[in-house]
Amino acid sequence: MAIISMAELPILQFEDKIVETVDKNPVVVVIGETGSGKSTQLSQILHRRGYTKSGCIAVTQPRRVAAVTVSRRVSEELNVPLGDEVGYAIRFEDRTSEKTIIKYLTDGVLLRESLSNPELSQYSVIILDEAHERSLNTDVLLGLMKRLIKLRASNLKVLVTSATLDGEKVSRFFSDCPILNVPGKLFPVEIHHSSEKPKSYIDACLNKALDIHTQEPEGDVLIFMTGQDDIEKLVSRLEERIQRLEEGSCMDAVIYPLHGSLPPELQIRVFSPPPPSCRRFIVSTNIAETSLTVDGVVYVIDPGFVKQRQYNPSTGMYSLDVVQISKYGFQISILDASLSWSSWSISPATYHKHIRVQANQRAGRAGRTRPGKCYRLYSSVAYKDDLLDATIPEIQRSSLAGSILYLKSLDLSDINILKFDFLDPPSFEALEDALKQLYLIDAIDDEGSITSLGRTMAELPLEPSLSRTLLEANECGCLSQALTVAAMLSAETTLLISQSKSADKKRKHTPSNLPDGSGLGDHIQLLQIFELWHETDYNTGWCKENNLQVRGMKFVKDVRKQLCQIIQKIAKGPMDVKTSKRRRENQDYRSLRKALCSGYGNQLAERMLRHNGYKTLGFKSQLVQVHPSSVLRTDEEGMFPNYVIYHELIATTRPYMRNVCAVEMPWVRPVFAKLQNLNVSKLSGGANQSREEVQPETADVQKDDGGNATPAQPAEDRDSKILAARERYLARRGQANK
Repeated sequence: MAIISMAELPILQFEDKIVETVDKNPVVVVIGETGSGKSTQLSQILHRRGYTKSGCIAVTQPRRVAAVTVSRRVSEELNVPLGDEVGYAIRFEDRTSEKTIIKYLTDGVLLRESLSNPELSQYSVIILDEAHERSLNTDVLLGLMKRLIKLRASNLKVLVTSATLDGEKVSRFFSDCPILNVPGKLFPVEIHHSSEKPKSYIDACLNKALDIHTQEPEGDVLIFMTGQDDIEKLVSRLEERIQRLEEGSCMDAVIYPLHGSLPPELQIRVFSPPPPSCRRFIVSTNIAETSLTVDGVVYVIDPGFVKQRQYNPSTGMYSLDVVQISKYGFQISILDASLSWSSWSISPATYHKHIRVQANQRAGRAGRTRPGKCYRLYSSVAYKDDLLDATIPEIQRSSLAGSILYLKSLDLSDINILKFDFLDPPSFEALEDALKQLYLIDAIDDEGSITSLGRTMAELPLEPSLSRTLLEANECGCLSQALTVAAMLSAETTLLISQSKSADKKRKHTPSNLPDGSGLGDHIQLLQIFELWHETDYNTGWCKENNLQVRGMKFVKDVRKQLCQIIQKIAKGPMDVKTSKRRRENQDYRSLRKALCSGYGNQLAERMLRHNGYKTLGFKSQLVQVHPSSVLRTDEEGMFPNYVIYHELIATTRPYMRNVCAVEMPWVRPVFAKLQNLNVSKLSGGANQSREEVQPETADVQKDDGGNATPAQPAEDRDSKILAARERYLARRGQANK
């Protein structure tokens, strides 16, 4: 099998031109086609030409697995130990040293480093690789690099690289900087389109994989799936079907999953060559589209599906959709029919098409080492007519609270958040939403200045709500418990396997051998589960017996350990896990729940008067329900607590609050007070600036009998809703009487 050696990589033929251009310009855009070698070679080229004499070369990657694997490859090519001259830094793991001169890191880590050193003076070169993925952090970095290059024009070089980036657009953003195009090295790839849409894309991938295994010559198979759940299903079914094949009818096979939640040691397996006369099947998310090159892949199966998380700043609601490539197949789960598309961060046309760039990237994986084949499980007509030309930037479909907190923490007087220079600006409403979130959890004050709490929050590698919870818990004497909850919530997968079932089924009851959160909610249950696991000395058998994901629980343990190290300097109490059955039975967890209320002051909900539906508090309230998997307990009258905090809102068949916890009215009251009078213009760092002119925006609040603020709706809005409900009731009654 032909393997491309380093000497054959196309980018090396352009070394002199690249260095000449970088020498003369502070910013250079490098469009390196698939197979060009840009991810591994650019840093080495600049190192050879002396750029590491004045500082380190930073190479950002949007994904942790890419930062790890590419750095490993570069260290091997330079014949140095990983962690010495070449290293990597990702969330919760830093494998660098004082010797490191080439550093691969996630874009989020680079942002965090700039908090302590805003000018990033330790770097002589910053390479933003795989910029076409347009991660949220990459877009923030692009804006900061534009500003930083003016301050360090004499001693900083910035390279923006990608295989499919819109180079002209980025060039204009950086004052018409030069663009270098480097050809790739691909063998021919035969494209085979399906004639019809499959009923089940998992079944279609399974059948196509078996056809390849039994009918095609040697060569590894890369199968793209939408997420971990589908990957695990396909891996399990593929293993079962291959084992049933007649012995000797085809070569042996090994099957590897590949996704971001896998620990590094399991991710690395896919890069090891298979045993002789053995075919590898690699079932992966889209992390295998770009930076990761798996030698030996000859066949690619692309079902034409993508899983994408969307955030609606108007409602604070997330939807996670697996969507098929078709003109009207990108169905966003907007459950409130009254919402208009203007409340979303991007236009409706964006959602009607998938991304052609991704299809081409996936096909290119089959031609890296020899001629290959790509099987697209969608028609050629769909490819030509229904696919978008570019990726939707994450900044236009995500909550921006963490990014805005970061920008605020830089203390740059010339930055107005609402007018920050983004390559593709997010919607005004998304920026407003982020500012309001931060204000309600005390990260910024009513003038928009970052608070001491906010500054500390920005230093923690967590979403702002969890950071705020930890800091409050530190004051309330329950830091150990809050660390456990934060780690459990940081897990990227659902730990309790039974919770991943359909939300349409009846409310599930926690298995009797697992704690029930004392009826107070899911955060308490997560804490109790981890404490029980701790009592078994972290026995993996206990996880299996209780239907818990072993990998996820191990990840939580590692995250908790890292969080302890991060917060150790400011910790006021013990951080070790403290457990006992007696303490669990007698606790009301008030301190922990109060800390959670402080952290999730922007994610509160109030129960409706005569039923168990909830209304989210704050701006543009939504009617939501407790997720069926929740362990939140009702009282003797069958009613849920009056107030709860929730970890997130999700839109499935209905809008649900996931991971909820009971809180008390005295803890909620300060949030009501803040909602009374809020000026977004002041919060942004600007004065009287907005779409046209920002007016002070006030949430709908009223005073109770004690003079305390409580949320309310305008009378005329309430009256119209009552009238509409009455008309619907009369209409139904009329139908029933016919």
